[in-house]
Amino acid sequence: MKPLFLLIEILIILGVTIKTIEAEKHSKKQKGRNVTAQVSVNKVKQYLSNVLEQRKPINVISKKENLLENKKNHHKLRRKGIRNKDLWKRNEDHLENQAKNNFTDEGDQLFKMGIKILQQSKSQKQKAEAYIFFAKAADLGNLKAMEKMADALLFGNFGMQNITAAIQLYESLAKEGSYKAQNALGFLSSYGIGMEYNQAKALIYYTFGSAGGSMMSQMILGYRYLSGINVLQNCEVALSHYKKVADYIADKLEKSEGIPVEKVRLTERPENLSSNSEILDWDIYQYYKFLAERGDVQIQVSLGQLHLIGRKGLDQDYYKALYYFLKAAKAGSANAMAFIGKMYLEGNAAAPQNNATAFKYFSMAASKGNAIGLHGLGLLYFYGKGVPVNYAEALKYFQKAAEKGWPNAQFQLGFMYYSGSGVWKDYKLAFKYFYLASQSGQPLAIYYLAEMYATGTGVLRSCRTAVELYKGVCELGHWAEKFLTAYFAYKNGDIDSSLVQYALLAEMGYEVAQSNSAFILESKKAKILEKEKMYPMALLLWNRAAIQGNAFARVKIGDYHYYGYGTKRDYQTAATHYSIAADKYHSAQAMFNLGYMYEHGLGITTDIHLARRLYDMAAQTSPDAHIPVFLALMKLETVHLLQDILFFNFTMRWKWTVLDNTIGPCWDLFVIGLIVAVLIFLLRNRYG
Repeated sequence: MKPLFLLIEILIILGVTIKTIEAEKHSKKQKGRNVTAQVSVNKVKQYLSNVLEQRKPINVISKKENLLENKKNHHKLRRKGIRNKDLWKRNEDHLENQAKNNFTDEGDQLFKMGIKILQQSKSQKQKAEAYIFFAKAADLGNLKAMEKMADALLFGNFGMQNITAAIQLYESLAKEGSYKAQNALGFLSSYGIGMEYNQAKALIYYTFGSAGGSMMSQMILGYRYLSGINVLQNCEVALSHYKKVADYIADKLEKSEGIPVEKVRLTERPENLSSNSEILDWDIYQYYKFLAERGDVQIQVSLGQLHLIGRKGLDQDYYKALYYFLKAAKAGSANAMAFIGKMYLEGNAAAPQNNATAFKYFSMAASKGNAIGLHGLGLLYFYGKGVPVNYAEALKYFQKAAEKGWPNAQFQLGFMYYSGSGVWKDYKLAFKYFYLASQSGQPLAIYYLAEMYATGTGVLRSCRTAVELYKGVCELGHWAEKFLTAYFAYKNGDIDSSLVQYALLAEMGYEVAQSNSAFILESKKAKILEKEKMYPMALLLWNRAAIQGNAFARVKIGDYHYYGYGTKRDYQTAATHYSIAADKYHSAQAMFNLGYMYEHGLGITTDIHLARRLYDMAAQTSPDAHIPVFLALMKLETVHLLQDILFFNFTMRWKWTVLDNTIGPCWDLFVIGLIVAVLIFLLRNRYG
């Protein structure tokens, strides 16, 4: 019954933290997403007092048993009148099962209520209230609710981060066979957060998690086998793990389009980070709304798209999306008409599914030559929605839309040729259209390309290419939403919460998360890891990001070896990494650093001319390098000039000593006379 003791601690933590939640530091700028209203403290107090009253030590140890015991005692008085022991036994078993079912059903209902609130809520206050229901359900032994509470404690949802309590709860859940708990414990072991740093143990947890059905564990194992992290590098095993996750994601994408998640890089300069293009600033959003109300059609369509799928840090809001699309459509926007058709085709709260209305708006957009409208008509004919199935018509509309560069139409053409829907199977044409669509990031096109490379269908089989493509699809999973919550946590000063979320994504192979985690670690602002572990862990993450093509990370590795951060000082290794960053990624910083090392002969042979050349290349590559390069060249030329002067003085003194000894002390007068005689001879010849 140890988990029940733990739940009391969690409930107390939840009550205290919810009570003390303040309005978030973003204030007005992230009002739509980040302003957290205080949860009803009285409600939490009332609930906690009831729970704690019911769960005194004796009651906590035997809550379920007492419930059953009461039932038994109720029937003890009737035992004497029951002569048939078998009948009595059956009645007792029935009562026990009924009590257990009632106990479980109540927990399930509370959990479902919490999930419903979480899905429907838009404000942070409502989302926080959902966790009250999770806490109640967890108290009744609901495993899914306990997982939710453990996640909240780990990731610091609503400011209630408590790693120790989360670990204890995860360990209890793991004993019950929770694959989510297995994955979480593997993650914590791999970083040494709240637990002993143990990669072997982490691998075991991940293996059990993947066997239990954890998509995140599958993805982590896929990345480990792809990169050879604490396991032998094995492309085929990586392919197997990634394919399972990609199949799951593709199934979700076929039902509804995936929502691309903004991945903000913390390594950008602070002035850019505060107004990052990936997140729409609240003041800018208000300005866009003003322009939209003034009749700016392009802005109306853009705001409609942002609200339709919930991008740039805005909440998904179908009503606002439809509002802006209708305004733009009324002004004659073909894109707006097409998006309205899309909303009615898919169906949502603001625009209930209606094939006839979808056909009407798609036709209006298509008549203006709009690619989205043409693609929409193609979908209606392909799937027979509101019209008879007609592959010929679908093919015609898809081709017209594809010619205009619409990636979804290119994918549909590829799928028709891949599956032989209304056309002869043609894997070469399928590959062509899948490839074209994939260049615009169409996720299903990437998935089918991966399928073709994995099986050698229409192309030469390539395990590595298939894995890389599958990995791209896997990174579109719902877990990528943590990029936004991690970013807002970082921006609001909750460094530990941000680090845990980025670190989990980094473990799953996200390059942006790896560099962000390393950036936070090297700042040494986090408190969940010992300071002496931060540089070595940051170096490890920079290295993983560099392998995935991050030029900034490659330069960082050079810096760590140059200064001896988290490793021994090694100028040669530093120069190697700077060379890779300069040659492969044309990094101005790497060129400058390498130039400095050539100038001073650090780890490499001194070469002033090559140093000068690298400085010039850095200035040509980046305007930001002009001033540092100017100063470096001034210093180099000054030092070089002084060296030349000193060398010249020494050389001349040596030559003068030799001439004095050979010709005599008046050799300079002899040379002057000789020069005068030559000049006279030349002048006489010229005028003679």
